[in-house]
Amino acid sequence: MTSPVEIIEVQRTKVACDGGDGALGHPRVFLNMGDKREIDCPYCGRRFVLKAGAAAEAGH
Repeated sequence: MTSPVEIIEVQRTKVACDGGDGALGHPRVFLNMGDKREIDCPYCGRRFVLKAGAAAEAGH
């Protein structure tokens, strides 16, 4: 198993990733952490981590 390419701290449990790098990235995917505190992008391996003190979102 390889390490994530990049760790990004976020304020929300729902994030979007396009791999960065403009046209050299990947298709935009929307990721939902659910009740977890982190999630990895299945394309590029970026790890999105919920910042300390950020609350899980409620609703839709």
